[in-house]
Amino acid sequence: MSKANDALRLQSSLKSAAEKMASAEGTSLNQFINVAVAEKLSAMDTGAFFRKRAAGADRDAFLRFLDGAGASPPDEGDMVPRGAISDR
Repeated sequence: MSKANDALRLQSSLKSAAEKMASAEGTSLNQFINVAVAEKLSAMDTGAFFRKRAAGADRDAFLRFLDGAGASPPDEGDMVPRGAISDR
């Protein structure tokens, strides 16, 4: 894997917070920043993936699919316990 050396200018408060987190994780600041950037890129890619999928969606086909689900109650073990989902 090739590596690039680039100067990174962080606000001092961000650098301090990142150093504390990296230390708590038992890793270097460099590794912490690498993982943070990778996580951000992954989140952005995921968002783009779902926007692309949604653009090709057929709402009427989805509603027909749901209509075919039937009216049977959930199977044993498929119920969500009361209070498990908070109202937001």
